[in-house]
Amino acid sequence: MKSENILVIGGTGKTGKRIVQQLQELGHHVRVGSRSSEPSFDWHQPEGWAEALEGMDKVYITYQPDLAVPGALAAIEQLVKEAKKARIKKLVLLSGKGEREAQLCEQVVIHSGIAYTIVRASWFNQNFSESFLLEPILEGVVALPQAEAQIPFVDVHDIAAVAVQVLLDEKHNGHIYQLTGSRILTFKDAITEIAHASHREITFIPVSITEYREGMRKANLPENFIWLIEYLFTEVLGNPSNSEITYDIEKILGRKAIDFNEYVQQTAATGIWNKE
Repeated sequence: MKSENILVIGGTGKTGKRIVQQLQELGHHVRVGSRSSEPSFDWHQPEGWAEALEGMDKVYITYQPDLAVPGALAAIEQLVKEAKKARIKKLVLLSGKGEREAQLCEQVVIHSGIAYTIVRASWFNQNFSESFLLEPILEGVVALPQAEAQIPFVDVHDIAAVAVQVLLDEKHNGHIYQLTGSRILTFKDAITEIAHASHREITFIPVSITEYREGMRKANLPENFIWLIEYLFTEVLGNPSNSEITYDIEKILGRKAIDFNEYVQQTAATGIWNKE
């Protein structure tokens, strides 16, 4: 397999850093697309994108904070224009499963004239250990809306492994893949498994989306973050189709998806859910 030049946008994020590591281990030349890299990539500074794309063959795209937010569509449109100028051969877009706004961004990539693969992912396992759910877990009280939502949580290691495969193998061109775990859990189920593995008492409290929104405001969280979380809990988790389990991970990787309990056991062993 010849070495390829691949730009990983969001290369320090949950999926990106794992993709970078896997591609480097396979001997590919990887450029990390982040604000701290050289050349830097910043979604808010499109004048720097051409330099980040220069000399690259393929691009992995993850948009921060989410493809659903206002401004994402215009940014993806601009990035695709720059990618065409740079003669990029392939785009792989990380999208959200069941996000209507994200699908508008997908269409831009699909109709770009560049080879593409779309990777739609369910909610990440790692939201419990590398994102906004870690703090309440450490506090011992997790209050969330959509308590009855059935979620096939997916592991970012699986997302990264799929992304690497579709970046490198042209047989995945033109495909849309939907990535989920192998079983559905409610938030309470997930917290129960985490509590058991970390040998802690963690209380789960169901709340309304209104109560959750007001709680975020009292915590002085930014309004754009509050909007995004409310959107994800209502439009995405409130959509029954998002409880569907798919087997695209198994089809692409030739193995079963990482089970949520496997993620919990490995993460608990790091001690991240236990205060010192």
